[in-house]
Amino acid sequence: MRKVVEVEFLDIPETNEFDNLINTVFEECFKEENILDSKLYVSVILTGADRIQKMNKEYRKIDKTTDVLSFPMYERDEIKDLNKEIEEPIGDIVISVEKVREQAKEYGHSFERELSYMLVHGFYHLMGYDHIKAIEKQEMREKEENILSKLNIVRE
Repeated sequence: MRKVVEVEFLDIPETNEFDNLINTVFEECFKEENILDSKLYVSVILTGADRIQKMNKEYRKIDKTTDVLSFPMYERDEIKDLNKEIEEPIGDIVISVEKVREQAKEYGHSFERELSYMLVHGFYHLMGYDHIKAIEKQEMREKEENILSKLNIVRE
């Protein structure tokens, strides 16, 4: 099976555990959205709190750390019209591993569950979904929970 995600580790040690989980989550996301047979892919950067804070300040003008940043390349209606035979990214996702660990502890569930949620959440932002309006939030949450449920990654 082809790789649907490119993973980069910045300021944190590289681990096969992260790499395997990320690939598993994105294979399910791509399968669910019927783009597994395409040449599209996602870029994921795992980093620390300091780097994501700098990025958040630079790109969103918010000078504080965050858990995930998503940088989509396309609008939702553009993705369905992409030439799926051309290898290209649908966007970049940056995740603070420190923040994920902190939130997993805060919410009382596993690091695996929190990281998986951040990956799926970032993916659906790349696919053009958002959670500003209540109806959009509900649609996005249903898609996220569907993926996590299929992977048997549930809240503890």
